[in-house]
Amino acid sequence: MTRERPRYALHLSSQSLSDPLRKGVVMKVSVIICTYTMDLYDDFQDAVDSILNQSHDDVEAVLISDGNETVYEQMEEDYGDRDDVVVGMTDENVGVGEARNLGIDLSTGDVIAQIDDDAVAAPDWVAELVRVYEQTDAIAAGGKMVPLWVAGKPRFLPEEFYWLIGVNHRWFAEPFEEVRNTYASNISFRREIIEELGGFDPNVGRKGDAEIQATESEIGTRLQREFGRGVIYNPDAEVAHKIFGYRTDRRWIAERAFYQGYSKRVLETLLPEADTSEESDFLRFLGIEAIPRRIRGIVDDPSRENVEQLLWLVLLTALVGFGYVYGILTWDGDTA
Repeated sequence: MTRERPRYALHLSSQSLSDPLRKGVVMKVSVIICTYTMDLYDDFQDAVDSILNQSHDDVEAVLISDGNETVYEQMEEDYGDRDDVVVGMTDENVGVGEARNLGIDLSTGDVIAQIDDDAVAAPDWVAELVRVYEQTDAIAAGGKMVPLWVAGKPRFLPEEFYWLIGVNHRWFAEPFEEVRNTYASNISFRREIIEELGGFDPNVGRKGDAEIQATESEIGTRLQREFGRGVIYNPDAEVAHKIFGYRTDRRWIAERAFYQGYSKRVLETLLPEADTSEESDFLRFLGIEAIPRRIRGIVDDPSRENVEQLLWLVLLTALVGFGYVYGILTWDGDTA
């Protein structure tokens, strides 16, 4: 998808962007929430309610049904009479990328943020994102994903691989550090920026039960390419990700690791200029810090949990690598 927009110079300062805060007006933030099935509607409502109860004064919830008329009608019934809610529907199940793009088109905020239908925002989430724009010249801002263990915490899963379940590990980044991307369930952009980027790529992300797991890194790569900038990370902007039982299943996590590696290869094919330094840094972190620290931990406390987590740390690292190699051998770009 391509939209003709005026291009911005690199390293934009807040002075060169339309910033209502400089005029004494509260920044309006539109939060896009998409869903596609009534099976997830209760959790979707939790996400919506967390947005409608934010401490920030001017928040607009943009609710998108991805091609499901029943879901759309329920949204209209539950929220259609509110001035701070916009409801829309795609013509068919086009995937989360295109659904988010419809949300961008329908939104009216100065900042466009998003949260997934299985997440819950902290009451000051939007205010903390706005604080980034107030205090820096950020063109994009994101926050921290924390786990909400619906079915209990999986003791075998090492924290280094919490990213497989959509949660930040403690070593992700420093406060207000610029990163390529944060999670798609906790990211925001100035309106001018996301429009200039042309929105989200429909070839990545969830579509029904299928998913190419590169949504965040894909748009982060284009952000860096077009503006030479990344996303400012504010860990105080918290969103809780519901970790359902299936996400704690060993087989599911193993397959997730494999397809994460596969998706990285897909991203490199879609965007040959993609910056993979964060992935390389993570691998170095595993080899130089994480694995040695785990081994020392076993020496101090040879518990079953510590041993199992070390084994899974090695296994998941290998599965990501196998997935990447599989992508090299099989991906030709025609399945998008």
